[in-house]
Amino acid sequence: MNKKPLILIVDDTLKNIQVLGSILLEHEYEIHVAQDGQQALDAADNINPDLILLDVIMPILDGFETCRRLKNNAKTKHIPVIFLTAKTADEDMLKGFELGGIDYVTKPFNSVILLARVNTHLNLKFAYEKLKSQKEALEKAEALRKNVEHIIQHDLKSPLNGIITFSDLLMEEPNLKPEFKKIAFNQISNSGHQMLNMLNRFFDVYKMEIGQYHCLPILVNIIDIIEKIIFNSKYLIELKKLTVDIIYCGKPIAENTKFTVLGEETLCYSMLDNLLKNAVEASPKTEHITITLSEEDAKIISIHNKGAVPKAIQNNFFDKYTTLNKSNGTGLGTYSAKLMAEAQGGTIQLETSEEIGTTIIIRLPI
Repeated sequence: MNKKPLILIVDDTLKNIQVLGSILLEHEYEIHVAQDGQQALDAADNINPDLILLDVIMPILDGFETCRRLKNNAKTKHIPVIFLTAKTADEDMLKGFELGGIDYVTKPFNSVILLARVNTHLNLKFAYEKLKSQKEALEKAEALRKNVEHIIQHDLKSPLNGIITFSDLLMEEPNLKPEFKKIAFNQISNSGHQMLNMLNRFFDVYKMEIGQYHCLPILVNIIDIIEKIIFNSKYLIELKKLTVDIIYCGKPIAENTKFTVLGEETLCYSMLDNLLKNAVEASPKTEHITITLSEEDAKIISIHNKGAVPKAIQNNFFDKYTTLNKSNGTGLGTYSAKLMAEAQGGTIQLETSEEIGTTIIIRLPI
């Protein structure tokens, strides 16, 4: 153990406290003292001791009632309680166990027995905490496995199909024209990089979930990123006959316009790629998608389309695995976008209605 176990002694008799304190301090335990039940409740709530030695007979709030209140408090119910008492009747001991006590030490104290019981119950407590920690680690590993399974089953299928299709064409048709071969090789290369980026981004999202992602912000031109995403989504945009407008300072962007934010380029790309593809998929055909860039107390990126988010998922739109009526949806797009915005010190919110459509608003640091 990195720190000495902390034991809370609760007794209204000063001599008992002195005897207990000298025994425990001699064996390198830290101690804290309370002289009545209410002091014990306050101390347990504030210092979170590893174990409580609790006198039964005390005025106003006796040990039994103190134990009952400790076990009814979510912050203190896990703390093991050993009763200190001269009462040895079976009914008294039974009452203590029913209230949540784990052991009894009778007065006058036998220091060897006292230390043995304290040590035993502390070891049990620390062993339980270790098992609990291991269980949580296993649960995180299982969640990671399920997330990877989601990625494999859904997100990776599209680029993998591209690699397989074009590889088969190159093998089956040896006399392909050079220009088509170039297209095929480019597609295979792009699909491979896309898969690698997906996996890298997934593990970044996992680090964000467990609080281990470290953002390294630089100035990023958001307009360059948006234009690249629009180009890569060109097929679906044209299929639905959509128009995508980028508005800055109330006007369509001019050539070489810059709109910089403080963030990571790869995070910004993945975040906006998820959100823009969502907007394209959700937009009714022949409509407009408008991306508005503005600056107030933050850099604001608003993405609007004329489709409304279904009521069934409006309240948990940014939650993990939230999806509806998407045969190939993983429910990770908006969830990861939220994590990426927050990892860069920003926020994200949803506004949606049948009359106006849907707007995603991202605020990033200036």
